This record gives sequence, C-alpha cells and structure tokens, in this order.
Amino acid sequence: MKINRLFWVTFCLLPAALFGQASKLETLLFELPDVVFKKIETPKGFESAYELMVKQALDHQHPDKGYFYQKVYLAHRSFDAPTVMITEGYDRPAHRIYELSDLLAGNQLQVEHRYFGKSMPDSLDYQYLTLEQATGDLHAINQLFRKLYVRDWVSTGISKGGQTTIFYRYFYPNDVDVSVPYVAPLNTSLEDNRIYQFLDTVGTQECRQKIFDVQKRLLQNRGEFLQKLKWFAKGADKHFTYLSLEQAFEYAVLEYSFSFWQWGSDCSKIPGEKVDGDSLFSYFLQVSDPGFFSDEDIQKYASHYYQAGTQMGYYGYDVSDFKKWIKALDTSKNPSAIFMPAKSPMTFTPNLTLNVEKWLREHGDRFVYINGNSDTWSATAVRPSPGRDALWYFLPGKDHAMARIKNLTSEEKNQLITTIKKWLAEVD
Repeated sequence: MKINRLFWVTFCLLPAALFGQASKLETLLFELPDVVFKKIETPKGFESAYELMVKQALDHQHPDKGYFYQKVYLAHRSFDAPTVMITEGYDRPAHRIYELSDLLAGNQLQVEHRYFGKSMPDSLDYQYLTLEQATGDLHAINQLFRKLYVRDWVSTGISKGGQTTIFYRYFYPNDVDVSVPYVAPLNTSLEDNRIYQFLDTVGTQECRQKIFDVQKRLLQNRGEFLQKLKWFAKGADKHFTYLSLEQAFEYAVLEYSFSFWQWGSDCSKIPGEKVDGDSLFSYFLQVSDPGFFSDEDIQKYASHYYQAGTQMGYYGYDVSDFKKWIKALDTSKNPSAIFMPAKSPMTFTPNLTLNVEKWLREHGDRFVYINGNSDTWSATAVRPSPGRDALWYFLPGKDHAMARIKNLTSEEKNQLITTIKKWLAEVD
C-alpha cells in the first residue's frame, strides 16, 4: 500500500487544534511515529475507536529492505484498563469486539495479518512472509502502543489467529502477560497424520459411514455432479485454472469429511441414498463448497497456503478408500490441501513447530487453550503438559465456531476469568 509521503507528513504534523477538540487519545495517536488513523464508529462499552495504518518493515532485521502499512483497529476503553491484542485477520473490512475484551473490560487492538487484506506491500515478495517477520509486526505494535497502555497485556486469536498467538509468545515471551489461543492447531508436518486418526474415530461408526456413502455416491456419479458443478461455477462466477473443474470437484469431495466435523454439521441431516441428485448436491455445497478450490479462493488465501507450505504445516486427504473412483488427482500419494502461490515448491521443515511444541511443554505458562473436541482441528491442538501453569478446555460436541468462552460451563468460565486475573495480578 502506498501512502503519499507529503500527505503522511502533513497529516501527522498538523496541530490537533485544526481537528477540533482532540481527545487525549487522539493527541497521543498524533504523537506516535509512523501511524495514520481515522475515527470510526465506537462499539458499545468503549470511549472511542479508530482504524489505523501502521508502518512496518518488510524485514525487521533489515529495515532498509522496504516497508508496508498494516491495518490495525483500536477500540479504547481506558488508559487504566488491560489491553487485549487480537492476532488475527485474513481480511478485516470492519472491526468487531472479541469476547475476551469484554470479559476483561479491556482495550482492544486487532491486527490484520501480514500479506492479507490491506496489509500488503506494493510487491508480494514471499521471502518476507515468515512467522519471524509476522510476529515481528506484532512486537512492533506492542512496543508502540505500550507508550499509551502501560497496564496488563493479553493476546488472543482464533484458528490461524490462535496459531499466531502461540508463535508470537514463543518469539516474544515478554510482550504479553497471558495468551489465549482458540481452536489453534500446531501441525508438525505438511500432512499431519493426526488428522486421519481423528476422522477415523470421531463421532459414531454410523455417522462416519453416512459421510463415506455421500463421498462415494458423488464420485461414482461424477458425470451428473460435474455438470451441476459447471452451472454452480457459472452462477458463482468462479474459475478453475489452478485446478481443473474435475480436480476441484474431487478435492471438495475429499474435503467433505474434514469440513463436516470442523463446522459441526448434523449427522441426522446427511442425505440418504434415496435423496435425488439436486438435493444431494445442494447439501454438498453447504458443507464442502467446491468454490473453495477455485482460482478466486486459492488466490484469496495464497499467503496462508505459503505459510502452511513453508513453516506451519497443514493436512492432506487420505485417498486409500477412494482410489478406484478418483480420476483427476494423482493418487500415488495423498493429495495435499496446500496450494502454493504460482505452484512454487513446498519447503516445509518441522523444526520450528517442533521447537514451539517443546517450548510450550517446558515454558508455556499463563496460556489458556480453548478447543472443541468435535472440531477436526482439535486433532493437532496443543495438549496438556504436566507442571505448566496453564488451562486447557476441550468443549464436548463443539466445533470450530462454537469453541468459545461463552460456551464453557459456569464453573469453567469462572475458573478461566479468575485464573487470568490472578496471573495478571502476579505480573503487575
């Protein structure tokens, strides 16, 4: 993102009086270096809110390599309140308040991920999309806003954001006092086999058989459903050149079981063998949208795939039960769920995630892990370690979207809030 330098200097140096009676916060924001901001609608319970663009180095070890601007949302409650740092955002056109910010009556800083949404350099050089650089962004923002908020700091994020919360604490263990990752996998390979073990055992045998029967029928009647997919692609304005339409169809069928459990689909609503093709395809679109494998969606998540293929690891699809029906994908090995930008090679090594896993076992205090035990991603979640001053919750029957503090039992919720407040009091 380019910001006119003349505008930048003028905007930041103009006296606050020209903007009316600026609040104390606005005065302090004007004094922060490399920050452009505008006021936005204030959420309930807060005093004010702003959308910020914060100047970040492409390479935090070598700032001369260039820079970009990163989008941050600030919701201000009080200078005496704790600050909750939200480490997530594929693309954040608007801010929202997270439950932990309300539960702690804290300020909130939500940071869009590097190389997503508006947080893009003019030219995407993926060598700078590393977890070291991404957490360096968070560290820079933390150090910048500690000039305003000197009280307790908590970081939290959901899914990829939860992963970021974990990596951030690993690289910068003193930036925040407490970390609360939600539904955060810690994968240790490109094709983490714990996913397959989960899908082979989750739920009941009857439900797993019904899922398999849907996949089998779709593949056995590929001609019928490929024709429906062509019409779907036309109506949804989706294009398939990175993957062919037939490859995308097969990927979506293989993805169905993963997605079914990730998003909490209902076993009782799985169509039986007597359901007509249109009804089955309509149901299939709701659970495992083939559009996720279109050019548009692959490009949208290109930076995520790059990180998965280089440092974070991911998952694949076990095709052992489907080989005789797969026609477009190479079944000599399990297909990967990673689609690298420009089909560049994956260079993943497990060193980082294994080091983080070891560090969490040995030093991971003041963490709260929140997972749903019916969510596919719980297969690679961080597991309890003896001797750590941390909390783990695996919510029974909850999926990726439902594993939240609000869905804990009253006793668990009280334990969580009491423990976090105790930790914050200990570090004051």
